[in-house]
Amino acid sequence: MEHEITHRPSFAMAEVSLEEGEQVLAESGAMVSYSEGIEMETNATGGFLKSIRRGLFGGESVFQNTFTASKPGSVTFAPPLPGDVVHHELDGDTVYVQSGSYIASDPALDVDTEFGGARTFFGSEGLFLLRIEGSGPLFMSSYGAIREIDLAPDETYTIDTGHIVAFEDTADFTVRRMGGLKSTLLSGEGLVAEFTGEGRIWLQTRSQDSFLAWLVPKLPTQTPQGSTT
Repeated sequence: MEHEITHRPSFAMAEVSLEEGEQVLAESGAMVSYSEGIEMETNATGGFLKSIRRGLFGGESVFQNTFTASKPGSVTFAPPLPGDVVHHELDGDTVYVQSGSYIASDPALDVDTEFGGARTFFGSEGLFLLRIEGSGPLFMSSYGAIREIDLAPDETYTIDTGHIVAFEDTADFTVRRMGGLKSTLLSGEGLVAEFTGEGRIWLQTRSQDSFLAWLVPKLPTQTPQGSTT
């Protein structure tokens, strides 16, 4: 399975080339186009209960699409928001991906949700992360560009939870407020995750929550008489 990522970093798209018999699994709605000889099948990957858990708690679709090549061809994928796409090759390791950042992967990878207790973000991003493990290619997306950070052993790095795309399970972290409650309210900053290496982290240069916080007050509102202001 070969791939090419184009139009980075603002409007990225991943083109996955398949040989005869090869497959790629994708999030519902991620497909942009595919060539002749590619067949698509929609199902509840990994079983119905696992798919329901992924949909309810992981923020992903219950049903996923599997693309199979009956002859050499390609499929293109893109995220719903303007941003980047990154490829990561897993080799028996585990990556935790924030809700909405998963696009596509090798069907051999196990994609599931996990409630991690302390390993979770207590914000609007939700209590569940996607746990992706196994061996094969993984494609993730972001809102804005993606920056990869490789932490050395015992190195620490702090990131606003709304800017986290994914991280390797070798990196440990704790979640805390940015300063005290007063500082949180006055600064506009919320929860941050303090990671300790070693391990790789992927962050996005923009936050969906921050954009919505900026946009919503500017939207027209409707008065009781039915007019807009």
